This record gives sequence, structure tokens and C-alpha cells, in this order.
Amino acid sequence: MLGLFKSKQKTDRVKILLIDDEPDLVDTIQCRLEANSFDIVTASNTQEGLEKAADEKPDLILLDANLLVTNVNKTLEQLKKRQDLKEIPVIMCTELCEPQDTVTAFAYGIADYVTKPFNYTDLIEKITSALKNGKS
Repeated sequence: MLGLFKSKQKTDRVKILLIDDEPDLVDTIQCRLEANSFDIVTASNTQEGLEKAADEKPDLILLDANLLVTNVNKTLEQLKKRQDLKEIPVIMCTELCEPQDTVTAFAYGIADYVTKPFNYTDLIEKITSALKNGKS
């Protein structure tokens, strides 16, 4: 009957929350990841990102570290404090590549760190690895 009465099935696709304030980059990342069978939810700032993380319960978060650093650190702290969010792996996506930036990010328990501009194949490998290694 034309599929009108098909039951809704839960998708097995991985849901990723992308928190970044660069609309063009968000569009590009979203397009590339959706082409690789990921579902993408976006947020343009850390407050919106925390709200969407709580509402959407993504499997992984891609977080732009170039948002105000104090906001990023607070966001990571708030994610780790919440019982329902603390196990979600976080991959930092950033232009910051100084050793102290990397050390600080990993001190917050992130799953991985990728610098912009990045190779999308590498990003997908990092996502897959973070998901395979379990929650952070």
C-alpha cells in the first residue's frame, strides 16, 4: 500500500552533535558526515550545544574549540558533571594547535583532537575510533 502504513523503525545511524559558529563550515561538515550515514544535529554556540546535548542525547559531540575558550572549558565541565551526558565522547575541532591547547583539551577527558583544516577521511576515522572505544 505505497508504504503509508509502515511502522516507524528506530534508526541505527549514529547521531553527532556539531557545535561550531562558522555556518559555512557547519554546512560542509554536515553534508560530508551525512553522506557517510551519520545523523547531524547542529548548535552555533556552547549554550545551545548543551541544551541540544541534553535534548538529543547524541552518540558523539564535535566541539569547536575556537568558540570562546572559557565557554568551551565550561561546556566540557558541564558535560562531565551531568550523569546523562558525561559518557558522550567529545572530539575537539580547532585551529588551535599549540601543545598546551592539546594538553588542556585532553585534561578535560576528550576522546580526540583534530585541527582545522582537516581531512574528512581522518575525521571519520577519529569518529569511528571514538565510538568504538566506548564513551569517554
